[in-house]
Amino acid sequence: MLLLHFKFFVLCFKFNFGRNNFSFRRIKYLKFIEMDATLVLDFLNQLKTNNNREWFQENKKWYEAAKKEIETFVTAMITSISAIDPALQTPAMKDCMFRIFRDVRFGADKSPYKTNFGAFIARGGRKSNFPGYYFHFEPGQCMLAAGVYQPQPDTLKLLRDEVYFHAPELKEILAKPSFKKHFDSLGDFDKMKKAPKDYPADFPDIDLLKYRSYIVSANMEDKEIVSGNYDTLALGLVRELQPFMAFLNRAISNG
Repeated sequence: MLLLHFKFFVLCFKFNFGRNNFSFRRIKYLKFIEMDATLVLDFLNQLKTNNNREWFQENKKWYEAAKKEIETFVTAMITSISAIDPALQTPAMKDCMFRIFRDVRFGADKSPYKTNFGAFIARGGRKSNFPGYYFHFEPGQCMLAAGVYQPQPDTLKLLRDEVYFHAPELKEILAKPSFKKHFDSLGDFDKMKKAPKDYPADFPDIDLLKYRSYIVSANMEDKEIVSGNYDTLALGLVRELQPFMAFLNRAISNG
């Protein structure tokens, strides 16, 4: 059973600006989560070995218990991340979760179920073009990723324009030691071989314009997921991601 522990920290900052005596107070509410990640990973391990409808139906209650753990974790994460990143605008949990059922109509692999749980927490949910946070739970392949995944052409153009005009800023964000400690460089899984035609060929950072997605990721070990402190670890990474996410949000919001 997933237990939620609510600990509220009030951070108040007061600034005085000369004779105006202007005061600004900021309050953050952080929700701390304890997840039975062992139950989740054990279920997924068995599903990988028994990826068929008969086994799944026989273990439906186990699946529902694992799914409930993830859904409650994601719900709490949405609240906590929204306190750190207001651009998130608190999306609904159901709009962020990916279904476990695979579309087997066109692929050679006819396995009916995914062997992972995933959620993309973003303004507007998993189908959004806005930057978001992707939580992936899969034995031996857990990760936390963030950014914009394969956006529509008009959104991609906005992102590339932002990179074109502010490349040094993005490079500084990606090169920050505390950022590099946790996150890989931009994912190049769908990177173009040639630069897009809308920009000068002699642009010194032309390589940054070849990306179709602007994503960074941090691989997580299973022991970190089941440690009981994954919420704290994840929220720490979310805070480290804020300059990167602000850059992407600015690009799309200015469009």
